[in-house]
Amino acid sequence: MRKVSFIAMLAMIFVIAGCSSGAPPPPPGGPPVQRERTPTPVAANDQEALQQLINAEGEAVVQQDIDRLKDLWASDGVVTDANRTPDNPSDDKTWKGWAAMRDRYVNIVFPSNPAFAEHPNTRITLTGDSATALSDTKIGITNLKDNDRWTFRKIDGKWKMTSLTFGLAPGK
Repeated sequence: MRKVSFIAMLAMIFVIAGCSSGAPPPPPGGPPVQRERTPTPVAANDQEALQQLINAEGEAVVQQDIDRLKDLWASDGVVTDANRTPDNPSDDKTWKGWAAMRDRYVNIVFPSNPAFAEHPNTRITLTGDSATALSDTKIGITNLKDNDRWTFRKIDGKWKMTSLTFGLAPGK
């Protein structure tokens, strides 16, 4: 009889413990990292929308947010490193299409872990549903004038980056 009572009591303890309302333990490796994204305000015009797009790219680089970067780029986008020799395309490195650009972000850009990535002094030129921009670069210890050339295209009513050529500031 005591053995049955002990087993019944033990079973009741397990049932009560299983019904507790305590929070489950965090997943192995600690809690997931929550990204703080700057809300994108509704742009007043195309010029403002393009500046927001450039700013979002810099923010996504710092936060290493590959999903956000994918959303900013046209699927057929191109990134080119002009290698600080803008008049000599023979030494350029190019990444074409999202798969190659993703590889560049993940394996080259993210490991440098920049604390900031900004594109000040941006000059945007609009031509219908396409646009170009030239900007300075401030990323990590780099601070170069007229270093980045961007192109954009409006796709299904939304601006997307179609190309970025960086490393345009001549080397010394």
